[in-house]
Amino acid sequence: MAGLRQQLWLLQQGQALALLQLTLHLCLLDPTSSDLTLDTKASQHPLEGFEVVKGNFSQSFLSVGYHKIIEIPAGAQNITIRETTKSRNYLALKTKNGVSIINGNWVIDRPGIYFAVGTQLMYRRPNEIRSRSGESITAAGPLTEDVHVYLIYQQPHPSVYYEYSEPSQNIYPSPEPDTPFDILSLVETFNPDEHLNNSDSIGSNIIKEKPHPNHVPSDPAVNSDLQPTYTWAETGHTTCSTTCGSGKRQALWECVERDSGTIVPVDFCDSALKPANQNEDCNTQLCPAYWDVGEWSDCSRKCGPGTQHRQIICRQVTHVHLNGTETSVTVATEQCGSSDRPVTKSVCQLKICSQWEIRSEWSPCSVPCGVGQRSREVVCVSNQGDVEEDEECNMNLKPDIMQNCDMGACARSWFTSMWSQRCSAECGRGNRTRTAVCLMDHVTDLPLGSCEGEQPVELTSCNSGPCQNRLEWYTGPWGQCSAECGNGSQARSVACILSNNGQLEVVDQSKCSKMPQPISSQPCRLKPCGVQWYVTDWSACSRSCNGGYRVREVHCLADNIARSDRCDPSLTPESREECKTQPCEAEIYPSCRDQYNNCLVVVQARLCIHPYYRGVCCVSCSRSSKTYPNTFHQNLIR
Repeated sequence: MAGLRQQLWLLQQGQALALLQLTLHLCLLDPTSSDLTLDTKASQHPLEGFEVVKGNFSQSFLSVGYHKIIEIPAGAQNITIRETTKSRNYLALKTKNGVSIINGNWVIDRPGIYFAVGTQLMYRRPNEIRSRSGESITAAGPLTEDVHVYLIYQQPHPSVYYEYSEPSQNIYPSPEPDTPFDILSLVETFNPDEHLNNSDSIGSNIIKEKPHPNHVPSDPAVNSDLQPTYTWAETGHTTCSTTCGSGKRQALWECVERDSGTIVPVDFCDSALKPANQNEDCNTQLCPAYWDVGEWSDCSRKCGPGTQHRQIICRQVTHVHLNGTETSVTVATEQCGSSDRPVTKSVCQLKICSQWEIRSEWSPCSVPCGVGQRSREVVCVSNQGDVEEDEECNMNLKPDIMQNCDMGACARSWFTSMWSQRCSAECGRGNRTRTAVCLMDHVTDLPLGSCEGEQPVELTSCNSGPCQNRLEWYTGPWGQCSAECGNGSQARSVACILSNNGQLEVVDQSKCSKMPQPISSQPCRLKPCGVQWYVTDWSACSRSCNGGYRVREVHCLADNIARSDRCDPSLTPESREECKTQPCEAEIYPSCRDQYNNCLVVVQARLCIHPYYRGVCCVSCSRSSKTYPNTFHQNLIR
């Protein structure tokens, strides 16, 4: 069966070459048919059962927004989408139903790992100062549904490279039952340009040759040409991982027929003899220096024309790693050149500044004469005419909203009220009062020193006649405060006095009881005490005799009665002390008595431990143990 399969394949190869020659002949006869493009599906080291699809999306100018690059079908694996040059553009992914995966709906997502459509997607956005690589999205796959790749266009000349592996529809198609034997499809598709470019290496880089393991030997006399041998041959290299800075590439190995060098399916060769893929250096020349441009700083002004700055560094990539990262160093600015040196300073304007607007004339002066004030309305208005907060305008340029006004000198005169009708004393000598004010002609009260001339007197003496048998409370001066600091009290003498024709006599206070009695004590506070120790009263003693103890609380408090730790620890009052140290004396309850004369014998025999003897010899047992029977314990012990 293996020999028949090889013969069938050789026949298919001959027919395929004939079909290819016929196609080229038709292209020469019909020029319009020469506008053929090579399929982006290449057999360049694909997964078994998969075909590699790759391409590059580039346009000079597009409208700002989303632009579809490619639709990646479900089942695709080894997906790579990356910008070939750094730009201000963004990559975006959506499902075929329009559901956003990365950077959808005009929202730029953070770089990182995303899980969608059955796989893990790695979204990278290199730092502008440290890398010149653009954005990239990679996924191992396989995808569970179609994914649409978009470019968010913001900068001219975008360039996006994409590559993925999709399942082959039929790698080794067999002829249909009704298809004639002489019309068979090609066994394998490949990139003609790549095959032609590497044709000179086929045959010169043959590693080993070995008959196909499934080949059945036939009679050499019949047809020895149907027994070819097959071997692995180097047909080229993978694309270098970088165009400069020491990249990596691998050799491509194909199964070929030894004599003719024709590429055959890989299962014609022994997979165990296939050389291992090894990385080799490529494009080792230094990369050209480039300007690494930083982000613009904030505008120097919140409104109106301002400036913003950014940092630029001349860098050169020295090595490109397999994981896509780069090692770069800072070099002299001369290596980047000055012709395309990015600008580091730019004019900016966030918005037009708001301005002050005077909305009213000056108000009338606040006084009819003398110096007063007047005001007006001033508001901050935006360029749209809306009133805004004052902070939005330049406060240094705000017009005055209030100023003094001088209405001329005012007339000043003394005015007095009428004397009070009643004397301050019901009998004897007292006083009458009145009020003196300095007024202007518009009836405005002024400080008393503003009037001309002396101020009229406001107090005069009066006599209500002799006092006869009049009782009054008399008070003495306040005494000394009881506390040197903190809260204390002070007292004064209060006496009931009988006044009769100028004679004063102290009488019993009950005679003045019909009149309100002045207070004889009041709280006082000379100064704050600061922190000090406070104690509560002692608690009851824990025992009534034979030594107990009592306790109290001790706290350090400040003037505001808040706890403090600033008191002197050496002066801390005791919080516990002994009490009731006298020995306990048994008291004989009246009903407790000895019923027998020989109770002393009961005590000596130590029979008081039995309830019977404690009851009949109550007094003797109680005195002996200095305790009481259980029935009298609470009432007899004190």
